[in-house]
Amino acid sequence: MTTLQMIVTIAVAAAATVLTRALPFFAFPAGRETPRYIRYLGRALPGAAFGLLVVYCLRDVSLFSGSHAVPELVSIFVTGALYLWRRNMLLSIFAGTGIYMVLVNFIFI
Repeated sequence: MTTLQMIVTIAVAAAATVLTRALPFFAFPAGRETPRYIRYLGRALPGAAFGLLVVYCLRDVSLFSGSHAVPELVSIFVTGALYLWRRNMLLSIFAGTGIYMVLVNFIFI
């Protein structure tokens, strides 16, 4: 990339970032009530995104070969149980990931 191309790329990325951060403040000003469908999306999309990530991560797991999905199932159980117990998303994600990595690298080699 030339220097001009790098400058233009950075400027476009910065403008897009500022625009996407500022757009909700213009679309939904503080004095007006937020539309019902936006409130619904705010409640529904986080769970849908996590569901999509779980399906994406488990798409190639086979119950009939290799470790028979034991590391994945144990990690999912630990992540869910830890979240229900502590209500801390980061703690549960890091613990589930850590347990999965230990199982895959040291137990189910």
